[in-house]
Amino acid sequence: MTDANLFQLGIGLETGAHEEDTASGGPTAIVNSLVESDREDHFIRRDGKVFAGTHLIIEVMKGTGLDCQTRIETAFRKMVEVCGATLLHIHTHKFSPQGVSGVAVLAESHISVHTWPEIGYGAFDVFMCGDAEPWKAVDVLKSAFETNLVEVRELLRGEEIVAKEVAA
Repeated sequence: MTDANLFQLGIGLETGAHEEDTASGGPTAIVNSLVESDREDHFIRRDGKVFAGTHLIIEVMKGTGLDCQTRIETAFRKMVEVCGATLLHIHTHKFSPQGVSGVAVLAESHISVHTWPEIGYGAFDVFMCGDAEPWKAVDVLKSAFETNLVEVRELLRGEEIVAKEVAA
């Protein structure tokens, strides 16, 4: 194998990550430090829980305009604004004959979508950490796609992992 192939495989690379884990006391010590209230990380502390972020799975049904890249990008920008997030990049792709997939990369994580406009359906993910307020995105989607038929499921990302590590 050439050095380039070994590099792609990650062989022979020293990242220092293992040394950092060892020096900091390992995963349990890292997670325990996350529950300290004076930390300035982007973990969320709510109702006695500590988790990485709020991930909303949002089902938009009987929506209009779900085949329009511009409308979707505008909705992404509005969600970022009202949720108090930081936009880094938007990329969308229009399929033929219909449908759009896209992602807005945020400093706080991401917003993504895949649409089936022929049935008025859009599958959105809104995942945000820190002080961002992802639930505010729901009203933006209702307005942007002219529907009140929206269902939301909330996942607290990392909640189980943090709880297990703290209990250990």
